[in-house]
Amino acid sequence: VDPLTVNGQGNDRGRQYRTGVYYHSKEQEELARVRFISEQQKYDKRKIASECKQASPFWPAEKYHQQYLEKGGRFNSPQSAEK
Repeated sequence: VDPLTVNGQGNDRGRQYRTGVYYHSKEQEELARVRFISEQQKYDKRKIASECKQASPFWPAEKYHQQYLEKGGRFNSPQSAEK
């Protein structure tokens, strides 16, 4: 993940591909903001584009998007999603 990329990662572009850290509590927010400050120092004057926001309701993707890698992914070649 490139934290400097605005609304995209790799070849995927659009607001739905933005990166961020989403917190649920004040403690998580504080930890995230401290880390953002620390990470920002690595990039000199280039601003981190990843957002740091309070978590909102999560909506799972449609069924046909589930198990994308196991179903063959972009190249129709099934693979394990385990890391």
